[in-house]
Amino acid sequence: MERETSTTVMMDSSSKPYDNSKFALPVDSENKATEFRLFSAAKPHMRAFHLSWISFFSCFVSTFAAPPLIPIIRDNLNLTASDIGNAGIASVSGAVFARVAMGTACDLFGPRLASASLILLTAPAVYFTAMADSATSFLLVRFFTGFSLSTFVSTQFWMSSMFSAPVVGGANGVAAGWGNLGGGATQLIMPLVFSLIRDLGAVKFTAWRIAFFIPALFQMMTAFAIFFFGQDTPDGNFHSLKKSGEKPKDKFSSVLFFGVTNYRGWILALTYGYCFGVELTIDNIIAEYFFDRFNLNLHTAGMIAASFGLANIVARPAGGIISDAMSRRFGMRGRLWALWSMQTLGGVLCVILGQLSSLGSSVVVMILFSFFVQAACGLTFGVVPFVSRRSLGVISGMTGGGGNVGAVLTQLIFFKGSKYSKETGITLMGVMILCCTLPITLIYFPQWGGMFCGPSSSKNNDKVSTEEDYYLSEWSLSEKEKGFHQASVKFAENSRSERGGKLDSVTRPHELPSSSPLV
Repeated sequence: MERETSTTVMMDSSSKPYDNSKFALPVDSENKATEFRLFSAAKPHMRAFHLSWISFFSCFVSTFAAPPLIPIIRDNLNLTASDIGNAGIASVSGAVFARVAMGTACDLFGPRLASASLILLTAPAVYFTAMADSATSFLLVRFFTGFSLSTFVSTQFWMSSMFSAPVVGGANGVAAGWGNLGGGATQLIMPLVFSLIRDLGAVKFTAWRIAFFIPALFQMMTAFAIFFFGQDTPDGNFHSLKKSGEKPKDKFSSVLFFGVTNYRGWILALTYGYCFGVELTIDNIIAEYFFDRFNLNLHTAGMIAASFGLANIVARPAGGIISDAMSRRFGMRGRLWALWSMQTLGGVLCVILGQLSSLGSSVVVMILFSFFVQAACGLTFGVVPFVSRRSLGVISGMTGGGGNVGAVLTQLIFFKGSKYSKETGITLMGVMILCCTLPITLIYFPQWGGMFCGPSSSKNNDKVSTEEDYYLSEWSLSEKEKGFHQASVKFAENSRSERGGKLDSVTRPHELPSSSPLV
């Protein structure tokens, strides 16, 4: 009898009439796309996807435009190894708190305004790089340019606002992966632009300065594209939705509180520090590492270094797609197991990379390492959208900021000055990956379970055991009476897919047909 009741509940929920006529893609009850069509530019879902990854790509190109030209810049500015290390740390440290702030800005003002504003504000720093004349000025322009990496948070927030649970991991993975591709592309772009300018007659110490105008202009163009052609949600922009009353004006204190008090967000911030943080570290040191260790020329070292970042074209999207596939079969528990496994293998390969002494084997292991560590990034943001509905931006910002913290700490400990050789630093970084991945085993969702145990299923205890209870616990009774929680009700309904196809993917036996999500 209970089984029959459960089926009825699911039939009622799935038979809701959604207005698909407004959109080119099929949508769920939140008007989030249930399909991800990579080569479509349909408004608003796929247009938001393309605007987000291209703008994030431009920020990566700008932030890491300096490393492939370091052999030239260091001679021009008389930079020491410590100066170069400090500048590399500065480039990723600026975004630590900026990413948390970006998450909150997305929650309150929407990803469109938040990302376009930051991209425009950081573009002048890229232009000013051409005017650097000392170690201090070079560090400062890299520091302020690095703030632009906070657009990663708006990218993930935007995708989580546009795509439904069954495809959100893939959407987040492709958008971030193709954006991160800028870290590899700039290893090719900047040496090429430098060579072209030098061949046109500029001396090398002038050519590298002129080269920075290219990423700066590209970055500005993407900001204007987002502002004029982007849309915050499938239903419209935050400002117009709040003005019409369709979206309640949330309290900053409540949004922040439910984000920072959710321990899952802190664990994901830690583990992300040793997948994305490692990626940022490698972007800063890998060209110089191959240039010095194997006595390569600038172009060859840049080509090899580019292969690490260019792996993002498939690696991070693959992580998101794997996360969604594991979810369809095993639910949230599958997402967590896949994340732990992928990042652990990345740590093992990082340890091996630091032990190799031949160029060929180093390149092969580096490419394998890049795939696993970047896939782990995609897998992380297959979990993030489900940690909190109300404070999605804060959780995204915390996790993204954790990536930058990991990069800063890793470079400070292992790659600043001459305490460790770069190969020893890479090995020790691999050990850190292995250690900092273990806390994933502590993540537990009462309604879905964790890596080693299933969901809380007894209706006679006080534990949260349904999606509605979990997401609606972020709203007070007075807020529910005003209807502020309705978006969370829809999200909870659409998140039932996280129970997994192999598990009770419809409803649990103790869920009564009359259970209301309003309390």
